[in-house]
Amino acid sequence: MDVIFLEDLAFFAYHGLYEEEARLGQRFHVDLACWLDLGPASREDDYALTVCYGTLTRTVETVVTGSRFKLIERLAGAIAEAVLAADPRIDRVRVRVHKPGAPLPVASGRASVQIERARES
Repeated sequence: MDVIFLEDLAFFAYHGLYEEEARLGQRFHVDLACWLDLGPASREDDYALTVCYGTLTRTVETVVTGSRFKLIERLAGAIAEAVLAADPRIDRVRVRVHKPGAPLPVASGRASVQIERARES
């Protein structure tokens, strides 16, 4: 199976448990991997035979900036659901959400969550 990767997509949003996160917002970074058959596109050089990277990016952006979640686990799940719904050619998706500004009890670090979801048969 072939894979399309979109990495380090950055968005400003308002996710988190704390009131300050909801009020002030922060940057989130998303990595996306979509498994699908790219054989036809790789042979034919035809745009219609692949998934549009821009559409995928806008799908992620809509979820990240259009909703508010307490947990980045739920944010990642919502992104995966939206990506699978966006194009029936995508068989499986991996989503990694990075939260560089997570309120950790150390001077530096970031929290990340990675999930994988497959299309139900």
